[in-house]
Amino acid sequence: MNEQEMLMRKISSLRFSMWELHLFLDSHPNNCDAARKLEEARKKADELTKQYEATYGPLHETSSNTSRWAWITGPWPWETGMEDDE
Repeated sequence: MNEQEMLMRKISSLRFSMWELHLFLDSHPNNCDAARKLEEARKKADELTKQYEATYGPLHETSSNTSRWAWITGPWPWETGMEDDE
């Protein structure tokens, strides 16, 4: 697994944790420990997302750190250098 995949896996696991904590807090709104863990996971996910996007580009079109047109700045599939020279 390369660095990009490892970073994406960390972000995905944090997002999953955040979702689970959010659901838990829906039924346990006064649980301060869960609320603290949710905030910690949110901060870490935001930090790793910024790191990922600075290195590899936006994660998706609605990324908070890019303009809505940022997805178009990367190379198109035919611009990867792997196309056949004719």
